Amino acid sequence: MAHSVNDRKMEEKVEKAYRDLKNEMGDAVGETVTALDGMCTFFVKSAQIVRALKFLKEHADGAFDMLTDLTAVDWLRHPEKGYRYEVVYHLCSTTNNHRMRIKVQVSEDEMSAPSVTGVYLGANWMEREVFDMFGLTFDGHPDLRRILLWEGFEGHPLRKDFPTRGLHPIERTPHS
Repeated sequence: MAHSVNDRKMEEKVEKAYRDLKNEMGDAVGETVTALDGMCTFFVKSAQIVRALKFLKEHADGAFDMLTDLTAVDWLRHPEKGYRYEVVYHLCSTTNNHRMRIKVQVSEDEMSAPSVTGVYLGANWMEREVFDMFGLTFDGHPDLRRILLWEGFEGHPLRKDFPTRGLHPIERTPHS
């Protein structure tokens, strides 16, 4: 597929932001790969995610000023990875329409990552959703509690070890 001049300029700016981050943070930032969707993707060590996102948000060549999504992936059936979960951050530069994906590895032993609500206020609800659906916690989150399911719900439905038929019977109400 042929890329336009604008596509190449955009890719160059994203690559520059990545290189600058790598120069700033060294081994805390993994190598970049281009995912199937064409988005620049790389890992950051969990303890350094707040610093990395703050750097990218303030980057001179196209600040990644918007966290468009924060989610998780459960790799239960892939023990070769050496960790169970990934927390995935999708960033966007609204001024340049640049996009970037950053991942953090989370082991089954730790089950947590630092909260990024101090960098992106919108992460508040997204981190709560990941907590609710996967059971991952976010250290320093201002109000980490369920957001989609009720407080008494047992389990986390997007974990690969959650029963496919669930843990709770579906109760019909007169209006359902």
